[in-house]
Amino acid sequence: MKVLVLNGPNLGRLGLREPDVYGRTTYADLVALCESAGRDLGIEVEVRQTDFEGELVGWLHEAADQAVPVVLNPAAWTHYSIAVRDACAQLVAPLVEVHISNVHKREEFRHTSVISAVADGVIAGLGVRGYVLALNWVADRKTG
Repeated sequence: MKVLVLNGPNLGRLGLREPDVYGRTTYADLVALCESAGRDLGIEVEVRQTDFEGELVGWLHEAADQAVPVVLNPAAWTHYSIAVRDACAQLVAPLVEVHISNVHKREEFRHTSVISAVADGVIAGLGVRGYVLALNWVADRKTG
C-alpha cells in the first residue's frame, strides 16, 4: 500500500520557521520520520512539499486517480483554499488532515478549516508525531 504525505507552504522551512510554534524538527527529519513509520507499518510512504497551490492540487488529483490515501498538512491553504478543498473532495481513499501546532490555540483566522469537512479525520497540536498517528490510522484502516 502506498500513502502520500503532502505538505503545503512554508513546511519546507521546518526547524527554521517559528521554532517556538513548530518545533526544531527539520523538514528532512519529518521526511525521515514518515518514511521510517511507513517501513514499520509495512506501507510505502512518499513525502512531498510545495509552496505552489496548483502543484498540490495536481498531487491530490493524482491520489484521487490512483485511489491512494493521503496525509495532508495544507498549512495556510487550510483556511481559504477552495481549490485544495475541492481536490480533497475527489479523493476516494482515506484523507487525514494534520497540523503540527494546535490551530485552535492560535490566531482566530486559523480556527477554520475548509478541508476538515471532507477529511476522514483531523490531528492537530501533537507536533510531527501527528503524522505518525495519521499513518498508523491509515494503515489500520487498510488492514482492519
